[in-house]
Amino acid sequence: MTPPVGDLLVGYDGSRDASAAIATGARLLPGRTARVVHVWAPPWADSALRHRVRRHASTLDQLTELMEHEGGEAALLVAADGVALARAAGWAGEPSAKRAYGDPGLVLARLAEEVRPAAVVVGSRGTSGVAAVLGSVSDFVVHHSPAPVLVVPPLLSRERAAASTGPVLVGDDGSAGAEHARATADRLLGDRTVVVSRAPGGSARAVAAALDTEAADHDAGVVVVGARGRSALRDLVVGSTAMAVLHHVHRPVLVVPTPS
Repeated sequence: MTPPVGDLLVGYDGSRDASAAIATGARLLPGRTARVVHVWAPPWADSALRHRVRRHASTLDQLTELMEHEGGEAALLVAADGVALARAAGWAGEPSAKRAYGDPGLVLARLAEEVRPAAVVVGSRGTSGVAAVLGSVSDFVVHHSPAPVLVVPPLLSRERAAASTGPVLVGDDGSAGAEHARATADRLLGDRTVVVSRAPGGSARAVAAALDTEAADHDAGVVVVGARGRSALRDLVVGSTAMAVLHHVHRPVLVVPTPS
């Protein structure tokens, strides 16, 4: 089997979907090391503890410092829960907490740019204490991460089981981006059987529906698509077809950015 390439960056917010993303991601990418990141913003969730912190501060500066400290420590505890799940699933892991000053998806994307993981892993329904401005956290990460992003939606039991041994279904539109996506899938996913889908033309939704049907027919473990188009922040392109696949295909989806 092809040896693992690099470490993984995992976004974890403590939700059921984020936990399921770790379990499914470990089936697709076994034997990895995962940096499990919880992105947080004040005030953190526990109102009773926030009240106690206020009693220990005599100035606004002290209150700010204590709130930041306690919020960060609480975020590390959440990340540690994610690490426990990762280890139970077969990954080595380390926790990390990141303070958000904007969209949490942007924080994860910037961290991906900094550490250059082999892939970013997120659930498709993840939430955070920071309101998403440009869509869900997973959408934002997909649009702006320089690394491939594995997005895990809610799955039925058969679909989860397929993540362990099912083939890799690669959407191919004949572009260089699709070819790069296939090569990246070969590198990341090892010796799995690869099925290339040349979906018929039409609307993005029609292409996504065709890929969803083919994924079910082959009992695919993951669907791989290339990203095309331009974003407002960088030369990363996520076209309408890739986004339709993310929202309408009932399998884990690996979105591979086209090299700048």
